[in-house]
Amino acid sequence: MKNALIGTFLRLPGAPETSGPLPDIRIDDPTLAAVLDFDIPLLLLHEGTTLGDSPVWDQDRNRLIWSDVISRRVMAWHPDGHVHTIIDPTWFINGNALLPDGTLVHCEQGRRCISLSQDGQETLPLVTHYQGGRLNAPNAIITGPNHTLWFTDPIFGIHSAREGYIAAPELPHRSVYRYDRKTGDLTRMADLDQPDALAFSPDRKTLYVTDTSRKIGGHGCHIHAFDVGRHGKLTGKRPFYSTENGVPDGLAVDHRGWVWTTADNGIYVIDALGCTLGFIPLPWSPTNCTFGGPENRRLFITCREKLVALDLRD
Repeated sequence: MKNALIGTFLRLPGAPETSGPLPDIRIDDPTLAAVLDFDIPLLLLHEGTTLGDSPVWDQDRNRLIWSDVISRRVMAWHPDGHVHTIIDPTWFINGNALLPDGTLVHCEQGRRCISLSQDGQETLPLVTHYQGGRLNAPNAIITGPNHTLWFTDPIFGIHSAREGYIAAPELPHRSVYRYDRKTGDLTRMADLDQPDALAFSPDRKTLYVTDTSRKIGGHGCHIHAFDVGRHGKLTGKRPFYSTENGVPDGLAVDHRGWVWTTADNGIYVIDALGCTLGFIPLPWSPTNCTFGGPENRRLFITCREKLVALDLRD
């Protein structure tokens, strides 16, 4: 059996991963060179999704969970190369988060809610309305301190029949919310044109939120930063970063406080001051990313049709 070439990638028969050279990495700061090798291989872990997005690393089960939004399923990848479907069909699940007890939390763009699930079980709605109005189409979700969930609520899922069901918004705003799992309180924390991905800094004192309204004809194409105060209050909203090409879509923050954000042609690496450390070009348009694997040194990247990864030095 001959090896099969896939673009610039070499598929090795029987191997769970494939890899190939990643040309033209740009290093703008020597601190990135200590983390990102110029000869780093791009690992092709899986292909066959329609719109891969929202990866989250499940440390206890040693697997990566991610959504195939348009194909309406949630999937899991294991280090031996095995991939299986956790939920099928979904209500156009996009964002995923993991609670300490292993419960999965989802953003359902179809049912316009936050839901909970255990492996192989039906998702159960948790948050559906804000002050009497149905949520728009929750997109991304993360866990926060003090038993909280933070999520964004743009209109993408009610704007496109491919990613949800077209409907008129019931709320006059597109917001970032904080949900207290102990009290059930839902608090509107900030408004943006179309809030998309979000992530905390390692000390939880800064919240980053992407505004991607340009996707549907708006002007938003920035990562915004907020100071996080007592009870999660957000202040000091400021533009943090704008990518050279496309819009900053998904993002992840590493233990150094660096922000890794996907755009239409690759991944930008930014320090906590908003300075560009470098750029990683990719052969496919990435949608999101997260850290996981041994010592969290693997950067998992979802693309529309593929799941890929980079192993970092530190």
